[in-house]
Amino acid sequence: MRTTGMKRALAGAAIAAFAMNASAAHAAQATATAKAKILAPLTIANSTDLDFATIVSGATASTVTVSTAGAVGCGSGLTCIGTTSAAGFNLGGTTGQAVTISVPSTVSLNSGANSMTAALTSSATSMTLAASGNSFSVGGTLSVGANQAAGNYSGTFAVTANYQ
Repeated sequence: MRTTGMKRALAGAAIAAFAMNASAAHAAQATATAKAKILAPLTIANSTDLDFATIVSGATASTVTVSTAGAVGCGSGLTCIGTTSAAGFNLGGTTGQAVTISVPSTVSLNSGANSMTAALTSSATSMTLAASGNSFSVGGTLSVGANQAAGNYSGTFAVTANYQ
């Protein structure tokens, strides 16, 4: 009787073990990798300002253009004196990463109650960051009014860079 009870107990244990392993035999498993890429913060530094130099206004409205390379175009009826420059900017960040560059379309230059507007143009709207030499420039076309009031005109504009 003892052997019969023992056989029944072993048979029951075997069936229970088989039942527990039955679901494991049909289970599937997969793994995934968690990842993160950390980029250095972008930096922008202004190296030169957009300078339309000195302008002698005329009897009619006209424009002065400073290209993104800094070359001047002096409109009809105006006299342009001095050295012009495009605004220069240097970018820093993670080498090999693509960056978009945003520049406002205009900037207002004010002298007291008087103002003029310049339409802005960037030398780049995007770039891939290199280890060095990540620079771009901003030129513009200044609208000078007829007999524009004398004064020292200035205004500021912000440029923005973002990783793509």
